[in-house]
Amino acid sequence: MKSQLTLKKALLTLLFVVISATVFAQGTGKISGTVSDKKTGETLIGVSVKIAGTTKAVGTDVDGKYIFPGLAEGKYTIEISYIGYSTKKITDVEVKTNTTTSLNVVMEEANSQTLNQVVITASFKQESTNALYAQQKNSSVISDGISSDQIKKSPDKNTSEALRRVSGATIQDNKFVIVRGLSDRYNTATLDNSTLPSTEPNRKAFSFDIVPSNLVDKITISKTATPDLPADFAGGAVQISTKDIPDQNFLSFGLGYGYNTQSTFKDFLGTGKSALNYLGFDDGSKQLASNFPSRKKIAAGLTTARNNSSLRSLSNDFSIHNSSALPSQNYQFNLGRVKQFKNSNRFGALFSLTYRNSQNINQDVERRFYEYDYNDNQYKFSTNLGALANFAYSFGKNKISFKNIYNKTYDDNYTERTGIDNSSTTANKFYAYDILQKSLLKNTLEGDHQIGGKNSKLKWTLSLSNVKNNQPNQLKIVYVKPVSAINDPTVAYQANVTSLGKENSRLFTDLDENIYSGDVNYSTPFKLFKASTTFKVGVGGQYRERTFTARFLGAQLSTNIDPALFESIRKLPVDQIFSPELFRSGVYKLAEIGSDADNYDANSLTSYGYAMLDQKFGEKVRVVYGVRAENYHIQLNTTKTLIDDTKLDLLPSVNFTYSINPKSNFRASYYRTLARPEFRELAPFSFYDYELLANQSGNPDLKRTAIDNADLRYEIYPGSGEILSFSVFYKKFTNAIESYRYDVNSTPDISYFNTAKATTYGVELEARKNLGFINDSQSLKNTTAYVNFSLIKSEVKNPDDQKYIDKTRPMVGQSPYVVNAGLQHTALNNKLNFNLLYNKIGRRIIQASGINFPSTWEAPRNVFDFQMGYKVLKAKGEIKFNASDILSERSTIYFDYNKNKKYDKNGGDETITSYKPGTNLSLSFTYTF
Repeated sequence: MKSQLTLKKALLTLLFVVISATVFAQGTGKISGTVSDKKTGETLIGVSVKIAGTTKAVGTDVDGKYIFPGLAEGKYTIEISYIGYSTKKITDVEVKTNTTTSLNVVMEEANSQTLNQVVITASFKQESTNALYAQQKNSSVISDGISSDQIKKSPDKNTSEALRRVSGATIQDNKFVIVRGLSDRYNTATLDNSTLPSTEPNRKAFSFDIVPSNLVDKITISKTATPDLPADFAGGAVQISTKDIPDQNFLSFGLGYGYNTQSTFKDFLGTGKSALNYLGFDDGSKQLASNFPSRKKIAAGLTTARNNSSLRSLSNDFSIHNSSALPSQNYQFNLGRVKQFKNSNRFGALFSLTYRNSQNINQDVERRFYEYDYNDNQYKFSTNLGALANFAYSFGKNKISFKNIYNKTYDDNYTERTGIDNSSTTANKFYAYDILQKSLLKNTLEGDHQIGGKNSKLKWTLSLSNVKNNQPNQLKIVYVKPVSAINDPTVAYQANVTSLGKENSRLFTDLDENIYSGDVNYSTPFKLFKASTTFKVGVGGQYRERTFTARFLGAQLSTNIDPALFESIRKLPVDQIFSPELFRSGVYKLAEIGSDADNYDANSLTSYGYAMLDQKFGEKVRVVYGVRAENYHIQLNTTKTLIDDTKLDLLPSVNFTYSINPKSNFRASYYRTLARPEFRELAPFSFYDYELLANQSGNPDLKRTAIDNADLRYEIYPGSGEILSFSVFYKKFTNAIESYRYDVNSTPDISYFNTAKATTYGVELEARKNLGFINDSQSLKNTTAYVNFSLIKSEVKNPDDQKYIDKTRPMVGQSPYVVNAGLQHTALNNKLNFNLLYNKIGRRIIQASGINFPSTWEAPRNVFDFQMGYKVLKAKGEIKFNASDILSERSTIYFDYNKNKKYDKNGGDETITSYKPGTNLSLSFTYTF
């Protein structure tokens, strides 16, 4: 009865929200947009925007935005005026009921004779095109990006998938971005103007799949640097902006279900799941007890009672349930509210909840290295919960924003492995139970203010981020028998529980990192040599603190018990071998292995300042130049201080733009950037990665990388939303940071080293064109094709401290080519749309060569995606069908023994890892009230 009452209350509450949102519609529409300078692209504050023939007028806010609410349906003429600029009239601005018409306007400076007496008249369509050109052309750096509208027209559910569409960008492991063929550690990312932390405990990388695409306003990748950008990148600076003040009130929800050809409705093995697991949280049952004995107490020896009670306190339910893999599911809820005050002040709020769950199977995964020949079946249960709450208040020429994002990921992976270990001449059955929880909480408070009477701006940001990474009770256990008896059913597999190693133990890890950052930036326009110039200066800092703990524990079977009992216990299956009854009997001893390097804490303080000029020389030349100074102090401690270092860097940059004509630019740039070692790359903590069949550890002797960069680019904007560009670039690395494999042992060690010098250079081509130029058919006018192609070459000389197999090679993670292409088509008055997408990257090194084995390569894959969307219910609802990775080509990592630069399984190459991911088919529905 109580549950029924609760359900009724929930339904009534939901009904009330829906009715409230529906009733809000008043039968009127809105006009909103941004006003900017045509030459510089800077938004203009305090511009007068009025509806011609009426007394209705508003001023642009500190972001250059304006909004006219409560307009009756019809066509209007908008008049825009600003001191020093020619007045502009925009005709045929159509307003429809319950919709917002977007009108962005570009203003031209008046000359000294006419001042603002000249009135320029343009139609709505003409001005929309002018604004788009200005936005495309006026970036001060070489950059590429994707808007929220483009994301909506792709099958991309999260930011990592959307980033694949950006020129020169690719995604590794479905979540880490690679720009211009450089590995993820050479990129940086910001969210709402503050730097994002690394989400991974064992590498410098941000997991972009945790940011749902529906929360994103735009994504920009800056491939060159200006002094106001973070200096810690070489490939690209990924800037993600989320939405704050919506144009109108809205309430929307969406739901979707997906089918994977390799997984859905097939036998899915795994441990039991609680309701909390489906919500993305662990129920705490697998964590170590708060009073669990320390490593010192275990080493000193525990009493029998304490030993047995400690073993029983561990989570020992390893029973496996067989169910049918459910379709993937995702749900989205978005709520936007905006309040327009009589004095043009606005308050806005945006809320979003996103839920995703998937159950995927990787079957017959080949894993081979040296003496190992294994086959894995992996079962991956994954839940992602995301929330966003953004608030903003725009008053006068000021704006205060408070943006918050939270994401929680829960992964429960179960692996069954069979195969042969020739180094010990045993046939193995290996089991891994692996839970990983990750969370990101980010709060950002920012302010924008106009200072004085000119278009001078003061912008400040305060941000707090928290990253947690928890791995409770990861169990790895192997059962063995002689290879000679692999086909003899009378010889049983026996568990290796008589000794403890990192490949057969329980791992408990906790990572907790806080990041505090803040900055203040000031910009002011003025005239220099009778041309528009902007001076910008800023200071800021970021403080990071991380604690990391790891424990390798296990139950070690005593060899002093009855031999028959000893043998019978070793033959028990995994779900019985660690039973509470056996722990009570005293046949097991609690053991722990590890070293002082298993726990570390680290902190760093980056303080910086910069000054720059954005200067015009005549009508065609623009130069953005300046210098950034960064002081970096890092400290890393285990039981003693391993690193305590400070480094000051001066980083100059210059970006030159020559406007050949209103539709084309020539750009050139030089800039110096850095790549600092991540905490994990420095920390000596070592653990066994059962998927890599290797130990991973850091290197406290790593140095920071200095990078000199140069770029040239020619770009043409032939039509609205169209581009044709050609770029060349060159990068020189000093002390490049790369991962390598030390392979003198049967179990290799993967770590990091500095290569003294490395160079990379390449060309990029991007084209986006409407096909209406072929003929006048409406079908071609509604079709847009695009392609971006990068051709890259790099060369590295391996260090001479070891006799590495490869003397020279490409950089780790660098692809020799990257291809993205697509075809977009709309029909039925934009109600029906199709999108076909293609992505391919050239083979790339995953780990640099060792002493006995060459570098490992990832083979190229052809990836085709397709989406079809249809708007229903008066365009308030939309049904989408998505097909991702249609070809489902195998993902393969291999040794290129025959050196023919391609994967040739039958020609002598050795497979290290290979599996088929499957095709994902999904159907979703969204509705906006």
